[in-house]
Amino acid sequence: MNIKINNTSDKPIYQQLFDQISSQIIKGELKGDFCLPPIRTAAVELRVSVITVKKAWEELERQGFIYSMVGRGCFVSDLSHTELLNMRTKIITEKMEKDVEYYKGLGMSLDDIIKMLESMY
Repeated sequence: MNIKINNTSDKPIYQQLFDQISSQIIKGELKGDFCLPPIRTAAVELRVSVITVKKAWEELERQGFIYSMVGRGCFVSDLSHTELLNMRTKIITEKMEKDVEYYKGLGMSLDDIIKMLESMY
């Protein structure tokens, strides 16, 4: 598990944790039943609060990326390729819907958005 925290980002740290871990799961870098570090251990290693890590782990579990076992820890869910693709599509759709609404509010056309996206990609 490779996590990099950006303290200057506008994105909350728990969201950075969620995004990076969910991405690693979707890409197959973290396999099913992989044991995540305990919340306190992760907090110390990442130099963030226990509450921040707990919030990220809770969101990962709520969205089905991980599961917890009392007294044993949190583990990556054993998801099929189709389930991973569906989760990826859901995340992308939710983020893009927010972004597109913002861009539309700025008066950008679909063509403007597509051209900008193509130039960045």
